[in-house]
Amino acid sequence: MAYFILKNFLLGPILKALFRPWVRGMENIPTNGPVILASNHLSFSDSIFLPLQSRRPVVFLAKSEYFTGKGVKGALTRWFFKATGQLPIDRSGGKASEASLNTGLRVLAQGQVLGIYPEGTRSPDGRLFRGRTGIARMALESKVPVIPVAMIDTEKVQPIGRRLPRIRRIGIIVGEPLDFSRFDGMEGDRVILRAVTDEIMYELMKLSGQEYVDTYASTLKEKRARTR
Repeated sequence: MAYFILKNFLLGPILKALFRPWVRGMENIPTNGPVILASNHLSFSDSIFLPLQSRRPVVFLAKSEYFTGKGVKGALTRWFFKATGQLPIDRSGGKASEASLNTGLRVLAQGQVLGIYPEGTRSPDGRLFRGRTGIARMALESKVPVIPVAMIDTEKVQPIGRRLPRIRRIGIIVGEPLDFSRFDGMEGDRVILRAVTDEIMYELMKLSGQEYVDTYASTLKEKRARTR
């Protein structure tokens, strides 16, 4: 109910009026049944625009920091993520990564739409970076289709470090579902997981028009932090 009110009567109409989002391919998201939306990640606002434009509620595994922020911004962010059904996860790796995987599988087992950013973090410079294989393992274990989604120009609305968004038009392109049933029973094969992940990233590259970089976004961020 909170999601319905937020989308149709509160935040949704305001954002549509201000940012005039254009959307292509939304019919590729099935009206029912579990599915994974694999999106590029250019801005914090991706997690706002995509759920509000989707025909179905989208559950993102959001980093836990979004639920613990302080001040007015922290309170508003926490309220939005809770209202739209987002789930906090610990992204520190190891056992935390396994817990995130299990949480995602539970969401899919309930027949819901699960949103994932395969890059693992926001792009530091607008390019598309190497995907993490967790999405492949989740897709193969759950046996659900993966739908690539390209967010367009959201980094221009809210670049990293900018608190208030710029008012400009953004876009969302939803690709056709990817079927990985040919790899059933092979979720433990690292070569297969990498191949599936790379196929997803290739589709994202085609949809978004971004330059692809065969390295992790987090690696580039760490490198830049060390040189400051």
